[in-house]
Amino acid sequence: MGSAKKTKVSTVNQQCAGSLALVHVEQHQPLAVVAPIVSSYNEKIRPVLDALENLRRLNIAKEGIELPTIVVVGDQSSGKSSVLESLAGISLPRGQGICTRVPLIMRLQNHPLPKPELVLEFNGKTISTDEAHVSHAINLATEELAGSGKGISNNPLTLLVRKNGVPDLAMVDLPGITRVPVHGQPENIYDQIKDIIMEYIRPDETIILNVLSATVDFTTCESIRMSQTVDCAGLRTLAVVTKADKSPEGLLEKVTADDVNIGLGYVCVRNRIGDESYEEARMEELKLFESHPLLSKIDKSIVGIPILAQKLVQVQAMIISKTLPEIVKKINDKLTYNLSELDKLPANLTSVADALSTFMHIIGLSKDSLRKILLTGDFGEYPEEKHMHCTARLVEMLDSFASDLHNCPASNHTKDFLMEEIKVLEEARLIGLPNFMPRSAFLTILQRKVTAIAEKPIDFVEKVWNYLETVVISVLKLHSGDYYQLQVSTRRAGQSLIGMKKQNSIKHVLEAIEMEKHTDYTCNPEYLQEYNKLISHQDAFLKGVLDASTNPLYHLQLEGLGAIGLGLGEIQVYDLRDYPPLILSQAFDLKVRLIAYWKIVKRRLIDCIALHLMLSINSLVNKELHAEICHDFLSPNGGGIEKLLEESPSISGKRERLIRSVKVLRESKETVANIIDRIGSYGDN
Repeated sequence: MGSAKKTKVSTVNQQCAGSLALVHVEQHQPLAVVAPIVSSYNEKIRPVLDALENLRRLNIAKEGIELPTIVVVGDQSSGKSSVLESLAGISLPRGQGICTRVPLIMRLQNHPLPKPELVLEFNGKTISTDEAHVSHAINLATEELAGSGKGISNNPLTLLVRKNGVPDLAMVDLPGITRVPVHGQPENIYDQIKDIIMEYIRPDETIILNVLSATVDFTTCESIRMSQTVDCAGLRTLAVVTKADKSPEGLLEKVTADDVNIGLGYVCVRNRIGDESYEEARMEELKLFESHPLLSKIDKSIVGIPILAQKLVQVQAMIISKTLPEIVKKINDKLTYNLSELDKLPANLTSVADALSTFMHIIGLSKDSLRKILLTGDFGEYPEEKHMHCTARLVEMLDSFASDLHNCPASNHTKDFLMEEIKVLEEARLIGLPNFMPRSAFLTILQRKVTAIAEKPIDFVEKVWNYLETVVISVLKLHSGDYYQLQVSTRRAGQSLIGMKKQNSIKHVLEAIEMEKHTDYTCNPEYLQEYNKLISHQDAFLKGVLDASTNPLYHLQLEGLGAIGLGLGEIQVYDLRDYPPLILSQAFDLKVRLIAYWKIVKRRLIDCIALHLMLSINSLVNKELHAEICHDFLSPNGGGIEKLLEESPSISGKRERLIRSVKVLRESKETVANIIDRIGSYGDN
């Protein structure tokens, strides 16, 4: 063995030897006679293993706390079952294909019993068996867990073996790795097995016992590849090489070269053959490694089932001592966290008075939150949730609505300049004085413009109320979330109220639209100011249109028109020359009246809708929402205040889970404390 390898194995052995204060490691002596494979660890390690088994029974893994475990993996036909049989001294299921179809947790306990005791535990059952029937009993249990076919399952089966001469060990045997499914197995059998193996070997607390056949190249073994993905340096991998008698050539070089990084070292063994008893197999194994010309050259400290048993117990002690402090810390941390979560849960309400007080408190909190985010612009409760910064979002929506009105086709005064006005004036002619402007012409064009934009304010208020609905429901849900019945009622009340508010706003907008269609009125002095400014350019416009020398593409540059949004730029005036000056004069007059008044109409719509919405929001927050929730929840249809006495399924479920978890963690804490006390007493001895 190379010096580097010797140093590596020596270090591991030193770690194992000094890893647990409660044990005393005896040097292995070559076996002159076949003795039971019992280590001196047994008397003192067993209470620790019993305690860990109690933790497993408490299912502490569900709390996210992994326990130290020896996990046995190997390719199919690697001899994994033979190794476990030799350690336990019992026969396990044999046959073609995968024999181990569920994780088999093996608990071995040395016991000076006249007759071995074997117990199977699965699906909450406990079934006693014996050495003659244990294989059949395992098969029956496996069928119940994984079905009668050849599929696999991740539901574990525990086998407890109390027998004189076995080492105190806890191991998990996993299905053998196979790539090619046989008849009756699913096509993805490899992936299923890989998922189970990776789940068990991934935790840092796991020691991987990799079973390798001497007949294969270790570097090609699938089990090695899997273990290397989670333990690339091999620091928690121990290898047992089976079938040493079948392929002795080069075995010494394989285990000394260690091309696959087995940090905890190798143990070479001989499998039991045929009807050999376990004592006979041990005898033959001893002879093989003492007398075989090739195998006898392998260091005696790494050959034989007794050595494997001793190494496993040593490794087991090492991992327990390494992980025990962390287990204690995790249990304490999780217990503290769960107790804190229990404290955060709402107290069970036991009286109508308590329920009414809680109801009013929740409504008060909801109103306060809505008042802040909808009316005062205080979004301290939602600093990072911009969707809940409601005053800013409402301003954005209003600005977008205003921009849409200003840029819509109805606000474009340059398209087909004066043509609509001329056509309307021609149709509105009456017998009378020629210089009178028909009011009907102005109203006709105004109504067309208002009709063209009628959907925009409706769409805007619908958008606003849809947004407000998400905000209100979100706030109500936040504050009533601990009480399922109240949450349902507040959501229903909020949706109902906002639906009514939306319809009311739409009705308000429709009335405003109708008013703009039927009456052309404003007392705003800006109308006359704007009109007078624009009409002052009438003569210059007519002169430019009627001038024969003017290009058909007439570049109109009238001061003030562009500044108010007319922005005529280059317009085609050729067609306008076909109309008499009186019509052109009236059309220009009508155009500038519409330009001046349309600004008033748009501003009036925007202001009116904005004021209406703010009044509606204020009313909703300060009185209507409270009244609607009370009406819904306190009515017979809402269930009444007594409904608060019924805890919601989510809260009751969480409470039950936390109480159950706290109970498990407290029992686990007591179990671990007993282990530590026992370790301390051994240390004193």
